[in-house]
This record gives sequence, structure tokens and C-alpha cells, in this order.
Amino acid sequence: MRKKDHCPRVKINEQHCTCTYNCDKHSLCCECLHYHRQRGELPGCYFTPEEEQMYNRSVEFFISRRS
Repeated sequence: MRKKDHCPRVKINEQHCTCTYNCDKHSLCCECLHYHRQRGELPGCYFTPEEEQMYNRSVEFFISRRS
């Protein structure tokens, strides 16, 4: 069974997930947040569409774009 089969909200999450990177955590918000937090990053949904496509998930990049 795939991970997505275990998430009851996956259909709702898929409608709102703005990340363009194709990975096994796409629309699995809890796993995505955990993955990026372990790396000191933020997930793609925190960024504008233009920023998200740069694939720079660093907190520093996020802050620099908002100051």
C-alpha cells in the first residue's frame, strides 16, 4: 500500500498543494513539513509561485523575500 492510501485528506490536499516538485510527499502535508523541518527548510507552499520554482526552501531565502 502506498503512503497516499493512508492519508484521509490526500484528495483535499491535492487540490491545494502548490508545490511543483514531484516527490513522494506531494499532498502529504504532515510528511512534507516534517521532511523540510528536519533540514531547516520550509515547504514550497510557503513561497509565491515564482519563488517556489527556484527550489530554494531555506528559511533565510523566505525571510529575505519578505523584508
